[in-house]
Amino acid sequence: MEQPNSGSGRPDGADGTDEFALIERLADAFAAAGPPAVPGDLGIGDDAALIALPPGPAVLATDLVVGGVHVDPDVSSPADIGWKALMVAVSDLAAMGAEARAALLSVAAPAGFPVEHLAEGVAEAATATGCAVVGGDLSAASVLVVSVAVVGWVPEDGAGPALRRDGARPGDALVVTGPLGRSAAGLRVARAAAPEAAGPGAGTPVADLLAAHRRPVARLAEGRVARRAGARAAIDLSDGLAGDAVHLAEASGVGLELVIPEGLVAAGATREEALGGGEDYELLVATPDPGGLAAAFGAAGLRPPLVVGRCTGTAGAYRLDSGPLPAAGWRHRF
Repeated sequence: MEQPNSGSGRPDGADGTDEFALIERLADAFAAAGPPAVPGDLGIGDDAALIALPPGPAVLATDLVVGGVHVDPDVSSPADIGWKALMVAVSDLAAMGAEARAALLSVAAPAGFPVEHLAEGVAEAATATGCAVVGGDLSAASVLVVSVAVVGWVPEDGAGPALRRDGARPGDALVVTGPLGRSAAGLRVARAAAPEAAGPGAGTPVADLLAAHRRPVARLAEGRVARRAGARAAIDLSDGLAGDAVHLAEASGVGLELVIPEGLVAAGATREEALGGGEDYELLVATPDPGGLAAAFGAAGLRPPLVVGRCTGTAGAYRLDSGPLPAAGWRHRF
């Protein structure tokens, strides 16, 4: 072996960015992004990180973003990819009504890829979610792979346990925390390369669709409020409403009767994109008290949830607008 990694690593002095110099710069960027370290924490720089967790069950999740699979580098900048990588992992914490605490970021990137620009997006997402980056790893690779592992916790606040997929019961209402289809529509618009897609003004419909695809937002506040308001189950909508609703129903042993209410299909999106486009990262919540949930959302300053149906006692029976629920949603093939 010429190199300890059994590969064609670059010796000192070779062209390219030095791994350890890059780690130092990333560590400085993540420290500046915050949130402030808790006394006793140990972040980047040792063999492992140390973090203090408040009382309550720890919640762990991990996610991958792979170039050409989860992101299209032709329509998302390196900073967008970094933002998305952290947000999609934090979204799994949101689905359980948890608080975000810390993240481990690992990046494998081709030669010349601007890892520091990717890290800028990660840092922005860390600031937005309060999820500090405390460690990770770097490697050279032939394709971009970003792996994020996140740690959170469910506070012992007397408001109920973590939301799980298996808690829904017959008769529960199913609600979604916001319009769907925006991410898929944003990808469609970006790939069309229309002149207005290159630099639309902020707040325009096209800009909103592009932002939804490039910079999704984990619904941490909605998950916390739903748990405290007595919701029984939840799942984040990463693969599309039709597919993720079935995941929740299968775990809970219930059937589904879904509808498409006014406002569920986002402006500029199609019905098909709302049902199966995926990557919206809104939450689907099962609750016995949709009115109480709506009131809790209003009191917290959140958008009103949209009722999209109910759970039934006929396991395996999935209906949409009085017809069969169409198969939709993303699945990897191996």
